[in-house]
Amino acid sequence: MLVIFFCIIFLILLVSWAKVNPFLAFLIVSIVAGLCLGIPLNKINASVQKGLGDTLGSLAIIICLGAMLGKLVANSGAAQKISEVLVSAFGIKYIQLALVAAAFIIGIPLFYGIGFVLMVPLIFSVVYKYKLPAVYIGLPMIAALSVTHGFLPPHPSPSALVVMFHANMGVTLLYGLCIAIPAIILAGPVFSLFLKKIPSEPLATFRAEELPADKVPGAANSFFTALLPVILLAVTAAIPFINGINLQTQKIVAFVGDPSIVMLIALLVGTVTLGIKQGKTLNQLGNTYAEAIKDISLILLIIGGSGAFKQVLTDSGVSNEIASGLQSFNLQPLFLGWLIAAIIRVSLGSATVAGLTAAGIVAPLLIANPAINPNLMVLSIGAGSLAFSHVNDSGFWLFKEYFNLTLKDTFLSWSIMESLVAVIGLAGVLILNLFV
Repeated sequence: MLVIFFCIIFLILLVSWAKVNPFLAFLIVSIVAGLCLGIPLNKINASVQKGLGDTLGSLAIIICLGAMLGKLVANSGAAQKISEVLVSAFGIKYIQLALVAAAFIIGIPLFYGIGFVLMVPLIFSVVYKYKLPAVYIGLPMIAALSVTHGFLPPHPSPSALVVMFHANMGVTLLYGLCIAIPAIILAGPVFSLFLKKIPSEPLATFRAEELPADKVPGAANSFFTALLPVILLAVTAAIPFINGINLQTQKIVAFVGDPSIVMLIALLVGTVTLGIKQGKTLNQLGNTYAEAIKDISLILLIIGGSGAFKQVLTDSGVSNEIASGLQSFNLQPLFLGWLIAAIIRVSLGSATVAGLTAAGIVAPLLIANPAINPNLMVLSIGAGSLAFSHVNDSGFWLFKEYFNLTLKDTFLSWSIMESLVAVIGLAGVLILNLFV
């Protein structure tokens, strides 16, 4: 237990203090942990390679295809169209809610950074046009993006946790939606009511050019393509519960409902609806997809590194000791998972690293106690991984610089919002646990 504790501290120091790339930090700590835990020298490399390969083998397809679809939704103007339709439907009085809805829909297929950069120009155009407080209007949108990033597949961390805990992607998504909506409302529109007086002059430099109306796809096309992964996952998760479904149909549904197949279908459909039908050539689409892979390559490596660390713990035999040690705390397992992720998040700054590291520590608990709902554990750790973002988190500085805020006001807005999302998410998980 002491070795694991010091290895985690070492990982935190490498990433936060020494500024070592998280992937390299995971590899270094994995090797150090293997040596300290008594794994033979000739087997440490095998453990690292197996953990990295097993983790990426099941996730690389999902994450890469998700990134490609997200890039396509952004570059085609579909996300812009979704935003415009929602703003038009809600009107000026409820424009904040329109932005929240737009960010939630866009945030499901898009990675957080892409969604942020995509939505910020819309926020600023609304702020300048209607003379509204920037933080009051923008923070709820950011909350929606953050929640989808931490709670909902096909984002990297929740997708990885689903695989690690042998949870069901569709069920996790459905539970996640039940928790995400109240978390967004309370940490977004409700909390922002207290932020109207925060001074903010968004920099005009960050106001991006919008695509002309004749270059933007239709509303139905945009909504359908962006939400197709969610639709497919939800439908295939629900069909097995229908009475009278024969075995062959169940097999087909299981095949189509596999996250890799879901993302492949969605990307193929998007290639036609948002690509070819919008006048894009296959060469242009290929370049778009190549850029998407570049955007998430480091995320893939970090996930692989976390898998290597987890495998070293497993092969050393210390995982059973960790499970026994954690159980001795006599804490509710879902709360314990949340707490570990929250501590690592505060220390490291990265929600993805926090979630994946916590999962490696908590995984033995699920093996020792089959009564723990793995879908809820995914969401609990996802919520904890969003806790109190501060100066060691790139998202903190992204929000601060785009909205041109002081450090104090960034803490009062962004950091508190992230903490609220984490606490509300935990509460939602514990409530759901009473009924499922």
